[in-house]
Amino acid sequence: MTELSHEQRQSGGSGRWVFWGFVAVAAFFLITEHRAHVVEFLPFVLLAACPLMHLFHRHGDHGRKDDKESSR
Repeated sequence: MTELSHEQRQSGGSGRWVFWGFVAVAAFFLITEHRAHVVEFLPFVLLAACPLMHLFHRHGDHGRKDDKESSR
């Protein structure tokens, strides 16, 4: 393996900052430009969340262990 000089190692680090800066700018414009399209679907997302919560949160399973022990 070849070792990089101090100057070569520092230039690689600045490339990362440029990349993450580009990602931040792109994310900002994606969020601001598409917010109007996403906001109009939020009520439907909330309505879809209700049945999903019933399916994945074991609806009706609360307190069964205590009920069985108290009936003995």
